[in-house]
Amino acid sequence: MTSGRWVSAVWMVFVLVISAAVSICFAAEEYSRGDFPEGFVFGAGTSAYQVEGAADEDGRSPSVWDTYARQGYAGGATGDVAVDQYHKYKEDVRLMAGIGLDSYRFSISWSRLIPGGRGAVNPKGVQYYNNLINELISHGIQPQVSLYNYDHPQVLEDEYGGWVSRKMVGDFRDYAEVCFREFGDRVGHWTTVNEANIFASGSYDQGMAPPHRCSPPFGITSCAQGNSSTEPYLVLHHILLAHGSIVQLYRQHYQGMIGMTLYAFGFVPYTNSTADVAAVKRAKEFFLGWVANPLVYGDYPEVMKRNVGSRLPSFTSEESKLVKGAFDFLGIIHYMKMPVRDNPSSLNLELRDFNADVGAQMMVDLDSFSVGFPVTPGALGDILQDFKTLYGNPPLYIHENGQLERRNATLKDTGRVEYLRLYIGAVLDSIRNGCNVKGYFMWSLLDVFELLGGFQTGFGLYYVDLDDPNLTRYPKLSAHWYSRFLKGATVGSADDFSNDAFDELAAGNFSHLITTRSPRRRSTSG
Repeated sequence: MTSGRWVSAVWMVFVLVISAAVSICFAAEEYSRGDFPEGFVFGAGTSAYQVEGAADEDGRSPSVWDTYARQGYAGGATGDVAVDQYHKYKEDVRLMAGIGLDSYRFSISWSRLIPGGRGAVNPKGVQYYNNLINELISHGIQPQVSLYNYDHPQVLEDEYGGWVSRKMVGDFRDYAEVCFREFGDRVGHWTTVNEANIFASGSYDQGMAPPHRCSPPFGITSCAQGNSSTEPYLVLHHILLAHGSIVQLYRQHYQGMIGMTLYAFGFVPYTNSTADVAAVKRAKEFFLGWVANPLVYGDYPEVMKRNVGSRLPSFTSEESKLVKGAFDFLGIIHYMKMPVRDNPSSLNLELRDFNADVGAQMMVDLDSFSVGFPVTPGALGDILQDFKTLYGNPPLYIHENGQLERRNATLKDTGRVEYLRLYIGAVLDSIRNGCNVKGYFMWSLLDVFELLGGFQTGFGLYYVDLDDPNLTRYPKLSAHWYSRFLKGATVGSADDFSNDAFDELAAGNFSHLITTRSPRRRSTSG
């Protein structure tokens, strides 16, 4: 252990999204886009509440995220305006096209589309998403759509508690059916729930995200209601049942791909002890297996059944059949590695939450964090290998991966460029090792409203000037680098794309980046 201040709760990792971390650089082989398999998709992502704004316009009702932010839990900021993509979507699509994105990953706001949570569909909401989808397609950009990102209508939370009630299964299915009916002729790639595992544990154990439910002695703040011992498991169970019913509906009536997205820490043992190595295995089963095991095998991991006991809901035979195989792909969200230390004493506590049930401590040295996430691309490679080994090598998309910096830090975000170069390279290495990875989406297209820090930090390729009434977008060095890579340039540790070239480029103008090199296609077999 270093002299730094160590913390043992998973939620502290998310504080890093508003704190930051020292980058560690590694040498990497040169590569180009041509080295990836034919049809591999590169894109960028955002989500509805984080970018749209127009929170009270055109019939939209409040979501639980509106309520959470307006209570001051997101650094005092809200998504009421966000970066106003609702009104600036055409401009943003032009930026995407200029970069050379294959695809844009975004989410639909349930409370914009169906303000009452169920029943009447808002025509203005349908019109907005039709406009966005059509604009993307007209620029040759494939829409990939998530149905849910922490933002069910507040009215459903008030009526029956949202995801803690089984009523949510039917209402979410009906909402999904509206989305498929209205947009499914042009959208062929759907995600039901974003990072379901972290949503369930973070929002219903630690109360660190909407709808802000927890119970003493757990939670990063005091919650008005909740049960940290039971609700995370109940919520995830309802999400899986809703997901299974939605996939069943989609496969019966529509053609395309549908899946779910998981948050994946790169767990590593804190020491080389047998106990810490075993703790890593448990952590993986609790965080990834919690979702992946039911989807692949039809039931929760055995270690969860043992440790959680009667607090873990069980699947009926029919429910197991509904959930098993209910995906065409899995999405992976990954930012950093996580050292894990064995903590068997937590299992002796009379009152336990999700973190205690793992029987392990997630170790983060806060004193080492100051600027961005530590750069450890091998952790992503290990995650992809785990899915190959443990879950039958399913089709995978990297749905979020990126580097944070404090807002207003610099447009010359060389740390983000290095992060992206190394992690995209790690994806390529994994493909060469036989992992079934189909696409990579960096987070995020723009500096958006972030879950905990509001606008204190940013992950974007574009800086958004919040002091400018026009919310002008300015490209960072990373935008130019990503565009250059997507247009065929070879990138590597001795990248010849200098900061001088960055200084000469006007905002949104990427025509200078079209490479004269021919992409080199190399074998992905090894």
